[in-house]
Amino acid sequence: MATGPIQLLRQATPGQRRTLLAAALGWMLDSFDAMLYALVLAHVMRDFGMSKSTAGLLYTLTLIASGIGGVMFGFLADRIGRKRALMLSILTYSICSFASGLSTGIVSLSVFRFILGLGMGGEWNTGATLVAETWPDELRAKAISLVQSSWAIGYAMAALVAGVVLRYANWRAVFFVGILPAAITLWIQHSVPESEMWATRQRPSSDGDLAASVRHAPSGASFWQIFRSPFLKSTLTLLLLNFFGMFAWWGLFTWLPPYLSLPIEQGGRGFGVMGTTSLLVVLNLFGMFPGYASFGWVADHLGRRRSFILYTFTAALLVPFYAMSRSSPVLLILGTLVAFFGTGFFSGSGIIGSEIFPTRVRARALGFTYNGARTMSSIAPFAIGWVGQMKGLSWAFYLCAGAFFLASLIATQLPETKGKSLD
Repeated sequence: MATGPIQLLRQATPGQRRTLLAAALGWMLDSFDAMLYALVLAHVMRDFGMSKSTAGLLYTLTLIASGIGGVMFGFLADRIGRKRALMLSILTYSICSFASGLSTGIVSLSVFRFILGLGMGGEWNTGATLVAETWPDELRAKAISLVQSSWAIGYAMAALVAGVVLRYANWRAVFFVGILPAAITLWIQHSVPESEMWATRQRPSSDGDLAASVRHAPSGASFWQIFRSPFLKSTLTLLLLNFFGMFAWWGLFTWLPPYLSLPIEQGGRGFGVMGTTSLLVVLNLFGMFPGYASFGWVADHLGRRRSFILYTFTAALLVPFYAMSRSSPVLLILGTLVAFFGTGFFSGSGIIGSEIFPTRVRARALGFTYNGARTMSSIAPFAIGWVGQMKGLSWAFYLCAGAFFLASLIATQLPETKGKSLD
């Protein structure tokens, strides 16, 4: 009998359910804080007098920082533990989201968004690693997919909050709400267990303090093993797959809210605040969420490699039709399908990455291949904004379709890791 989400949670131990919830909440609230910028972008552009290319450049800086943060927090997670690194990443992006509302101009806003990006990049690999190391082999793919699906919930929450707050206040108040995720670190500290797989690879210490954890951690030189046989090809393939997938995703979904809300004469679709909010909520809850969540089940049936190809290639076919659409019903239906396939494949990065790399370098390897790709793809918001300024956002979205297609080609070179036990 197939294992659904409810059955999945029933089969898990209380500790496993808590690690899943911690990683999912962290990723959901990461999405919430990260996407607030896109949702108020049209208002910030107006108040600060920013062009589309400048607005895209600020998001590019956030993505560059997320790549740095992914590698940095990956090292921290391998040294001080998955749980501590997860908490620190959440605190970083929450505080800087609040600070973004205090910005006095483009420079201060860019500084706050850059630091936010460090925490944003660190959350994904620390949470995914924690779940991968605490859940059994036969349930791992499905568990990580559920974690990844929480991004869509966070995006939908951000759209709702932005839509409501903007009716009564300005964009600064929207950013102030971003401090709320910091509160969950208190629950994580007291209720979420550390990865036993990580803990057993640390030397026992009498005091168990943080300094001892750092002192007895595995050598940093082990990081370079991901660039040697037998991992080199997989490292580069996963890095490039994530890069092209992220270029397409960030290029499309950073500019989707302003694309929907900008006037038609400025290349948008002319939706009002609540119209844009409603459309984004539907895209997230009925497109992104099931797309993320379904990948684990599809990957357990078709295999990891075929699932990557299916999702990215289908997205490449759908995006051009979405870019040509004009009517609200078509934008809703095609947008939901693009959101399903164009985001669902990201669940596979944590699944296959966890199965390729051993415990001693797992968090760092995931941080490099996922968040390193974020850094590489950081040009996407700027590039799409620049092309959108010159030719219109609809035309610029064709570049996103091309990136999805390249991701599907690269996916053919992935190793198949279905059924592999972690070591």
